[in-house]
Amino acid sequence: MRATTTIDPTITMRELLEQFPGAQRAMFRKYHIGGCSSCGFSPDETLAGVCARNDNVDVEEAIEHILSNDAAERAMQIEPRELADQLAAGEQIKLLDVRTREEFGAVKLPNAQLFTQELMQQILSDWSRTDLVVIYDHQGTRSMDAAAYFQGHDFENVKSLRGGIDAYSAEEDSSLPRYQLEKS
Repeated sequence: MRATTTIDPTITMRELLEQFPGAQRAMFRKYHIGGCSSCGFSPDETLAGVCARNDNVDVEEAIEHILSNDAAERAMQIEPRELADQLAAGEQIKLLDVRTREEFGAVKLPNAQLFTQELMQQILSDWSRTDLVVIYDHQGTRSMDAAAYFQGHDFENVKSLRGGIDAYSAEEDSSLPRYQLEKS
């Protein structure tokens, strides 16, 4: 459970995103803030400042939205330990890898499937909406978006691997090589 139960309006956006990685997704979904260059923000701006220059969004309402979104995102994640335990117990889990083909070719979780447009069509038309589906990427960011997408299409038991394959390798299976992505 997160110790922080409130957010100071004078927090910088950098600090906010470090403490609440899904805050930008939450702000964009509700207020169209932070998703593109026209509604972006700088890391040194305060939350209050960003809200003020974006149609005077009520900062306390924005804080409540970020906190409730954080709780919802945490519920949508599976911890590396929990996944490792379930895999070791032989539970039926559908693993979807949403990284690039090159990353998938370099390292993947056993029995994972590379997410493609063709597979997406198959999932939406043929897969059970109640089976456990765990989606992962490199560090757990894009997989949250993918998990939310499938939840929006009535998948009841879809999770994002917290920290992605990088955290899984660091915390559960050091035989999986870790890597850094180059910034372009």
